Parts: sequence; C-alpha cells; structure tokens
Amino acid sequence: MEIHGAKSINGEINIPGDKSVSHRSIILSSLINSNVVVENFLFCQDCIKTLNILRILGVKIERLNGSLIVYGRGIKNFREPDTILDAGNSGTTIRIMSGVLSSTNFISVLNGDKSINSRPMGRIIKPLSKMGAIIYGRENNTKAPIVIFGNPGLEGKKLELEVSSAQVKSCILMAAINAKGTTEVISPSISRDHTERMLEYFGADISYDGKYAKLVPGRKLSAKRIYVPGDISSAAYFIVATLILKNSHTIIKDVGINPTRSYIIDALKKMGGKIIVRNKKVLNNEPIADIETFSSRLKCIEIEKEKMPVIIDDIPVLCAAAAFAEGNTIIRGAGELRYKESDRIKSIVSQFGKLNVDIEEKKDGMIIRGNEGFIACEGTVDSFGDHRIAMALSILALMSKGSVTILNSGCINTSFPGFKYNLKEALN
Repeated sequence: MEIHGAKSINGEINIPGDKSVSHRSIILSSLINSNVVVENFLFCQDCIKTLNILRILGVKIERLNGSLIVYGRGIKNFREPDTILDAGNSGTTIRIMSGVLSSTNFISVLNGDKSINSRPMGRIIKPLSKMGAIIYGRENNTKAPIVIFGNPGLEGKKLELEVSSAQVKSCILMAAINAKGTTEVISPSISRDHTERMLEYFGADISYDGKYAKLVPGRKLSAKRIYVPGDISSAAYFIVATLILKNSHTIIKDVGINPTRSYIIDALKKMGGKIIVRNKKVLNNEPIADIETFSSRLKCIEIEKEKMPVIIDDIPVLCAAAAFAEGNTIIRGAGELRYKESDRIKSIVSQFGKLNVDIEEKKDGMIIRGNEGFIACEGTVDSFGDHRIAMALSILALMSKGSVTILNSGCINTSFPGFKYNLKEALN
C-alpha cells in the first residue's frame, strides 16, 4: 500500500462493526437453543475464522440482507469435527473457542497460523484444567496447536488470573456456562467486558465490575437480536488522522464507547485533542455514540501500566499521534504488546524510526519524543503482517514529505476490510 502526504480529512466516515463483539455474538448465539439475528457483523478474516469453526461444529449460520441468522444448537448438540479447527491469525477465536469446546463430549483440535502458534496459551490451559478440562498444548502446554478432550462435567472454580486479558476471562466464562457450580474470575486490572455484558443481555446469572466476574450456571439463556456497534479501535485511526491534519473535521456514527475499550478517547483528549462524544445510547447492553473530531494541537502524555488492558490494541495509533505531540510521550507496562500479531514494541520502534520518528524502545514500552511540526520522511516500511501496525503506519504517512510504501499491508483485512478505500475517500 502506498500512502501520499495529505492536506486534510473531512466528512462522515463509516466504521465496520466491532471485532470483539462480532466474535462473541455468534459464539454465544450458537450456545442458545434458538435463533439469533446479528446486525452489522464484521466480515473480516478473524471473525470469518470463528464463523467457519462454528459451521464445522454443526451450527447453521445464514447471511440475510447484510445480517446473520445464527440457528443456535446448544453445546450438547454440537457435532464432533472431522478436521482440525483453523483459527488462522485470530487469538480471540482460538482462546474463546477453547473454553466452549472444553465442555463438549468429543475430541477437537484447534490450530492457528505461525503467529498464533507462537503466542502464550498456558494462560487458558491452566485455568481450564483446574475446572476439569482435559486439554493439552505444544511445548509443555504453553503453545498451540491445542488438543481438547471434551468433558461435560466441568466444575466451577474461583480463579485468579496472572494477566488481565479479556480473551482469557471470556474463555473461562464460556466454559463456566455449562459447568457445575459457580465460577469466579478475578483479574489484576480492568479488561474489556463484552462477554459479561452479552451474557447479561441474554439472561445469564452474572455479576461483574471489570476486574471481577461471577457466573452462576443453570439459568436458560434467551435469544435476542444483537446490533454490533462500530469498532472504536478502527475509529481511532480516523480520529488520530483528523487530529494531526490541519483543517480537518470528521464524524463517525454509532461507535461503541464501552468504558473498558474507550480509554483511547480519554487519552487523546488529555493530549489536547478536540473530540466530542454525542448522541449516547445503549443497544443490547453496549453503550454507543457518535464521535466528532477536529484538528488539534497535541501535547505529550504518560500511559501507565494499569491502563494497558483497556488501551492495548490502540497503542500503535496512539504512538502515531505522539509523534505530533509536543514533548515526550511515555508508555509503560506494555509488555503484552510483544505477544501480539508481531512484537509490536519492536515493530513500532523500528518502522516509525524509518519515518524519522524519534522513538526509543524500552523493555515494556516506548518513549516518543514528538513535536507539533513533525513531518514524516518518505520511504518503505514493513507491517510484519500485523494489521494494527500497518494502519498506524498509514496514519503516520499522511504527514510525509512524499510517499510511503507499506509492505505486507494485506493483513489489514484481519480487522478492517476496506480501510484503504475509506481513508482515500475521506482525504483531501
């Protein structure tokens, strides 16, 4: 993908459905013995991997007028797969589906691409094993592929997580739906709560506060229509583009502003960004709003460790904003970035550096020495097959002297199909 320097960005921008909510909408719907309509589902590579796995397990899913109809079967009616279940590049798919499959009555194998098979899986295998799951992974139960011998007799447990992770928490809660007895999950800090909100919406006996979730199984889940809000992490790229380009003004409608996801807006406001959140409402237990953004003068900020779980996916684009912010932006406690689709700390530092950003790598974060008049140089950079790195580089490139070529940019389809077309249409 080749990006040329731009003058401004303006207009109303369409953002695809939230990836996290899309995954969970079809997984949870498949566990209900009824039909669920899902509107604004995100048809990206990651979510399609989840959809394909559910179909292999016998769940009928139809597309009708842009929506999905999930014909829920309930876990007892899932079909034993006759092939390896491919999660591709989706950590959400492999981790959450591991929780679902742990309470079946058959054998299943979950596999991913090279990136997924190098990421830590012990963080789900250990708690599921404590619940009675018979589950194994490569490299002494720490890596995928994952082999699961389903056990319908899982037992609810009180589990304390070492790392705050919505994927791990959701994996446990999916297993807990069909376990015997109450399950409690305690996290060291707040992480996104889409699973808890959706379980509550469907009628589960659940209580939660971001760090703590308690699920009492046994209550019948009721089918309800789901509208997937716009993905705030996808919106963040256009918000940052608007902030850094002069004479710019954009509006993004119906974006999810779940407080366990929307810290990126708070952080950009602290940097001096003029961002207005309008028309707030709640749909299927998720807060939604329109986000209006204007060109702004930015200043540096510090992001501390305790904020990482609620902004981790948005660190790459925040670093792009920091390059244009006066002073030193410091990011700490972001070690989890090293276990994403790429080592995002190394990816950001090495590739931003190629575009003349003054950036320093730390063991668990970065220091970005920004200035308001920063101009990126032209050249060629590599996304390393990481969708969020590719999109962050494209936003940085909007302020280049000439053109920037981003290698391996096809990975953007992992989360935001049509990104480059949306960007091109809005630029002046």
